[in-house]
Amino acid sequence: MSLKARIQEDMKAAMRARDSERLSAIRFLLAAIKQKEVDTRAELDDEATTAVIEKQLKQRRDSAQQYADAGRTDLESRERFEIGVLEAYMPAALSDAEVDAAVAQAIADTGARSPADMGKVMAALKAALAGRADMGQVSARVKRALAG
Repeated sequence: MSLKARIQEDMKAAMRARDSERLSAIRFLLAAIKQKEVDTRAELDDEATTAVIEKQLKQRRDSAQQYADAGRTDLESRERFEIGVLEAYMPAALSDAEVDAAVAQAIADTGARSPADMGKVMAALKAALAGRADMGQVSARVKRALAG
């Protein structure tokens, strides 16, 4: 079963269970997937669907942080709930050790020596770690590795 089909089945299950919060989060996700399909004029495969989910997660994390900074715990908790719903569709996250090993391997493969080579390393890592690690944190690790 494709990822998109799994999301659609989960939407039906949420409807049957009358779980309005979960249903709302899944509908927003399916709308984002449909919008991407309309924009690209093609049906999304699992990899592209994962990229859409990752983008939605980033938006929700940013929103939750802004709500927390503004003292709006009600809105923050809603965003955190939606983050939990969306994370269920992501592949298993890599451990810190696995990310560090991937960073070291990418640096060796690209022959990067300085922070100026960061773009090459990130390009190599993006394909390997997409959806399995927070690319912001990966970027910070690459920067540290190339600076030191």
